[in-house]
Amino acid sequence: MTAATQTEASIERTVLRYLTTAVEGGREAARHSRVCARDAGFAAAVALAAVSTMLLAPDGRHGFDALAWVLGTVGSAALIGSQRFPRTVLAVTVLAMLAYQLRGYPDGSPVLPVLVATYRCIRAGHRGFFLVTALLSLAVGLGSLPFLSLGDEALRAALEKRLLSFGWVLACAMAAAMRIQHEAMLAQAEERTAEHAQRSADEERLRIARELHDTLTHSISVIKVQAGVAVHLAKKRGEEPTAALLAIQEASGDAARELRSTLHVLRNADGGAEGVGLERLPELVERARGSGVPATVAVTGERAELPAEVDRAAYRIVQESLTNVARHAGPAAAVAVRVSYGPERVVVQVDDDGAADPGAPPEPGIGLTGMRERVAALGGALHAAPRPEGGFRVRAELPLRQPRPPRPEHRRPEQQQSERRQPEPGGPAAEAAR
Repeated sequence: MTAATQTEASIERTVLRYLTTAVEGGREAARHSRVCARDAGFAAAVALAAVSTMLLAPDGRHGFDALAWVLGTVGSAALIGSQRFPRTVLAVTVLAMLAYQLRGYPDGSPVLPVLVATYRCIRAGHRGFFLVTALLSLAVGLGSLPFLSLGDEALRAALEKRLLSFGWVLACAMAAAMRIQHEAMLAQAEERTAEHAQRSADEERLRIARELHDTLTHSISVIKVQAGVAVHLAKKRGEEPTAALLAIQEASGDAARELRSTLHVLRNADGGAEGVGLERLPELVERARGSGVPATVAVTGERAELPAEVDRAAYRIVQESLTNVARHAGPAAAVAVRVSYGPERVVVQVDDDGAADPGAPPEPGIGLTGMRERVAALGGALHAAPRPEGGFRVRAELPLRQPRPPRPEHRRPEQQQSERRQPEPGGPAAEAAR
């Protein structure tokens, strides 16, 4: 790769990185704006309800003045920041309610903002702060009664109303705590369900591993032994073993090694097939030539360090495509393998000039289905169809960056669950039918 090409690739990666950062920043700003607009609308609704209770309340020791309206609405306005500053908002709403009560304004003190702030403070996990604030507000509210110039009936009524307000606040706090407990129970149930599903998947994976070992290992071992004996006898007689016999011996040995690697993957959920990747592409193509398939390889772009999943998927796609050429393309069909490395993706393309009919699309079998599952799991694209000029084409575009999982709903720390890795779909399909 020339210096100019490297510079262009570096500039392209830099621009793409800046664009990605700008898009993510714009999405975050839009999400924040939607949250603020929603909180502002909710705060306006609470303010309207609080003012309505003030207007419908019976007369108090003092009539409404400018301070009364300020105290009646400041708590509702503070709810705009209750998601980010729940403790501060709770303190502001409680102080506004106490000031409203101590001034002796008409009943219907702005307790509704206090209820909302209490709920959100408990949901945010600040139970200790709520308890201290609630006890202090109760002490101030009750301790100030003897200093007010009230008759016996008015004093009794004021005591009842303040205890009633305190009871509503406690009920709201209990509702928030019960909601947290309910969500924790649901999270535990989901975790148990996920663990049960994981155990079932592990048991099924082990069962498949046992079946593969019992059915394939013996047959492949017999083929390998017989091919080795035939080669040995040919050399003993002074004859040169045929190319087909040597190809069978080599292919059976490779199949035995890959089968052991596959069984290792099945028995270990976090494992991967060792030694399987595009670095073995020349060996794979050479083996196809040995089996009678004229094959060529072309690699463009700078060879990059691929993620293990992408490297393994690219190798398996080429392997399955070469197998399909040998089985379905017809005799003397030539195949061209092209691998293109880019800054954001790797493209694998396998073309043959076999007997595929352009007017008859192929029926997807196990091989093509396995390819599509692999590519889809990596967020890529697969094209597998007859070519207009004849033959068959398999083209897979595999992104180097793994697709980002869907954004989870906003959940508080006590409700978050650890993400579990999912097993890779599909397996090696080198010997499967197209």
